[in-house]
Amino acid sequence: METFWIVISLLSVLFLFIESSATDLFPNIPNILYRFGTIEVAFTTLFTVEYVLRVISSPRKIHYPFSFFGFIDLCTILPMYILWLIPSLSVSPDLVVLVRLLRVLRVLRVLKLLRYMSDAGILWRSLMRARRKLGIFFGFVAIILCLFGGLMFAVEGGKDGFTSLGAAVYWAVVTLTTVGYGDITPHTALGRMLASVLILLGYSIIAVPTGILTAYMSQELEKGRAARSCLICLHSGHEIDAKFCAHCGAILEANTSQPVEK
Repeated sequence: METFWIVISLLSVLFLFIESSATDLFPNIPNILYRFGTIEVAFTTLFTVEYVLRVISSPRKIHYPFSFFGFIDLCTILPMYILWLIPSLSVSPDLVVLVRLLRVLRVLRVLKLLRYMSDAGILWRSLMRARRKLGIFFGFVAIILCLFGGLMFAVEGGKDGFTSLGAAVYWAVVTLTTVGYGDITPHTALGRMLASVLILLGYSIIAVPTGILTAYMSQELEKGRAARSCLICLHSGHEIDAKFCAHCGAILEANTSQPVEK
C-alpha cells in the first residue's frame, strides 16, 4: 500500500504539470483538457477514499483533520470539490487567480510522500530541536535586511529603483543571499560600498543555518545508532539500516523509526 500511494501521488503531480501545458504538447488531440479533467477526477476520488479511511481508522478522529498531514490531505482534494460546488468560479475572469491557486494546491500532494519516508523523521525532529536557534538566526538576518535596506534608501535618495523602503529591503534580500538579479542596483559610491559589505556579510552567514541543522541531524543519527543493540552479544552502535550485528553476525531486530507525525 505504501508503494501504491507513493506511485499515485507522483503520478498525480506529474499529470498536473503536463496538464498546465497540455494544449501545447498535444495540439492535435481534441478535448485534451477534458481528458485530463477525467484523470483528475479519478485521482481526487482515490485521495478522497484515502482521507475518509484515515479519519475512520484514526484513534483520534477529531485530531487527525487538524494535524499537518490531515490538512495536506484535505487541501489536495478540496480544489475539485470547490469547482464542482461553485462552477461560476471557472468562468469568471475576475477570479482567475483564485482558480489558479486552487489548482496549484494539488501540488501539495508531493508532501504526502513524507508520510512514507521513515528517514524524513530524522530531518523533521532535527528541525524541531533547532527551531529556537534558527528562529534567532533569521531574526538577526531580518534586522540586518531592514538596516541595510533603510540605509540604501536614504543613500540613493529614492532613485534608481529604490523608490520605497519595501523595494530597498527587497534589494537587500537579493544581495544578502548573493542572488543578484540586477534589476535594482546602487549608483552612488556610498551605495556601492554598502552593497559590497552586504555581499561579503552574506557569504559569512549563509552557512550558519546549515551548520546548526547538521549538528542536530548528527545527534539524531547517533541516537539511532545507540538505540540499535544486538540481543545476543549486546553490542551497540549499529547503523540504522544494518540487518546483522557487526560483532557476532546475529540478525538485528527491524529498525522502527519514529513516525513523521511525532
